[in-house]
Amino acid sequence: MTDNNKIKELSALISMMDEPSEVNYNSIREKIASYGKTAIPLLEDAWMKATREDDIDRIGKLIDEIRFNDIYFALENWAKFHSNDLIEAFFILTRFQYPELDEDKYRQVFDRIKKDIWLEINENLTALEKVKVLNHIFYDVYKFRGEIPQQTKISDYCLNHVMDNKKGTAIALGILYISLAQKLNIPIFGVDLHQHFVLAYMDDNQPVKSPEEYTEKEILFYIAIVNKGAAFTKNEIEHYIKKADISSKPSYFLPCSNLIIIERMVTEMVIMHRVDDNNDKAEMLIKLIDALR
Repeated sequence: MTDNNKIKELSALISMMDEPSEVNYNSIREKIASYGKTAIPLLEDAWMKATREDDIDRIGKLIDEIRFNDIYFALENWAKFHSNDLIEAFFILTRFQYPELDEDKYRQVFDRIKKDIWLEINENLTALEKVKVLNHIFYDVYKFRGEIPQQTKISDYCLNHVMDNKKGTAIALGILYISLAQKLNIPIFGVDLHQHFVLAYMDDNQPVKSPEEYTEKEILFYIAIVNKGAAFTKNEIEHYIKKADISSKPSYFLPCSNLIIIERMVTEMVIMHRVDDNNDKAEMLIKLIDALR
């Protein structure tokens, strides 16, 4: 079928969305949904022109369904084949909140930050010196900072908001920081600490491995993402665990996989939507977690 014929068929199907029979409507909806994102511009046009509340509701829900399916399959594909590329998952989750995200714009910003770091980094630097360069570019030049927890909004979990406003949650900033480091072969990974997200700099006298392959002995130091990248030791984590009166776990000290990072990100986004009484969005995000497993 030619593109013109596909558009004609799609337009015809959309014109029948006022079908009174629920059974017939579901068949029409499934056929439209099978077109994927191709159907969205025509659906949006129909939504703008619709006058009946039922039609507006049907079209709006179908647009949301198609967008959600696109996000779900993109995240599922990332988890299966590209989970070593953390920034890609950040883009996917940002599209959940901002479907019209201008990805090219923010990829260019990311590449510009990466280049600025690369220009200052060389192999003769120690691990601490490399982090000092990273911190200078990230916090001093680009002015990134953590959002005050009490003022956190769902947008603070989104890449475009973080880059535009230079602030975000610990995990959003952490994903950006980790991604920049790893693109430059600097072995920095996330640590899934209870109610905190910190980073770990691993032994860089060997080829970079996946986080699960490292041992605690290979951790050189930790990095506080919300404290301008300050380095700290295992002792501070032990002190925090004791003060918080929680049971210690090996995972609180070891680098975690990118899948765990993104699942934690999604979980925090669910909580934010619950706080905002946006339960529909929260339920959709919960379904996204299945794509990671």
